[in-house]
Amino acid sequence: MKKIAAIATSLFLFTGLAVAQKFAFVDTEYILTNIPSYNAAQEELNKISEGWEAEIAAEYETIENMYKTYQSERVLLTDEMKRQREEEIMNKEKEVKELQAKYFGPEGDLAKKREELVKPIQDAIYTTVKELSAEGSYAVIFDTASGASILYSNPRYDLSDEVLKKLGYKN
Repeated sequence: MKKIAAIATSLFLFTGLAVAQKFAFVDTEYILTNIPSYNAAQEELNKISEGWEAEIAAEYETIENMYKTYQSERVLLTDEMKRQREEEIMNKEKEVKELQAKYFGPEGDLAKKREELVKPIQDAIYTTVKELSAEGSYAVIFDTASGASILYSNPRYDLSDEVLKKLGYKN
């Protein structure tokens, strides 16, 4: 949606004010909250995320216990045993950090799942906005949810409900 705002701004600057243009706006946040499949996808992503967070928290607790045990037994251990325990703790920390990156990293499992579940919905919205733009001969359609700096917007130019209607949803 940020691409739309950037393109819209560019179009506005290049078309100039001499030619009368039609502008409209949509609120993608409003649109998404009115699409049941998006809400279901968000719930599924939250459940998956909570499960992985609990798994990682349990692993960190294991590391904490390993460290406490090491601290309490350290005076009784030989130098070799100390080094071995320290390596075990560091290896365990490394494993957990790798697992955390696997789940929550920029290209991790959660990002892939989000793309799988949410991207088709976002693509449908983008396609619908594009169609409405062509049908209504709009030069620019802003997205108020993406932080576009619109000080005032006349609700009559809000196409959010038309996007929902065209996608087959009721608000």
